[in-house]
Amino acid sequence: MTDGSKTKVEVRDEPVASRYEISVDGELAGFADYRLDNDTITFPHTEIDPSREGQGLGGRLVGFAVTDARSRGLTIIPVCPFVKSWIEKHPAQP
Repeated sequence: MTDGSKTKVEVRDEPVASRYEISVDGELAGFADYRLDNDTITFPHTEIDPSREGQGLGGRLVGFAVTDARSRGLTIIPVCPFVKSWIEKHPAQP
C-alpha cells in the first residue's frame, strides 16, 4: 500500500521470525513480535524505529496484525501496552 506522498508502506507477517513487520520504501521501520500457541496469539512487544515515530506506522502495523489474527479466529492476548490500547479503541465487530 502507498500513501499520498508516494511512499511505499508494506506490512506483512513473517512467521519464521514470529513477528509482523512494517517497511517504508523497502526499509524495515518496525515490528510486532508474537507467540502463536494453537488458537492463541500473544503480542508481547511492538517497536517502531525512533526516526519513524509519529507517522502512524505503529497503528498501521498493529491494525494489520490484529485484523489478520481476528480473520484467522485466533484469541488475542495483548501483553504489549500499544497493542492493548489499539484493541480497546478498535473492538472486534460482531
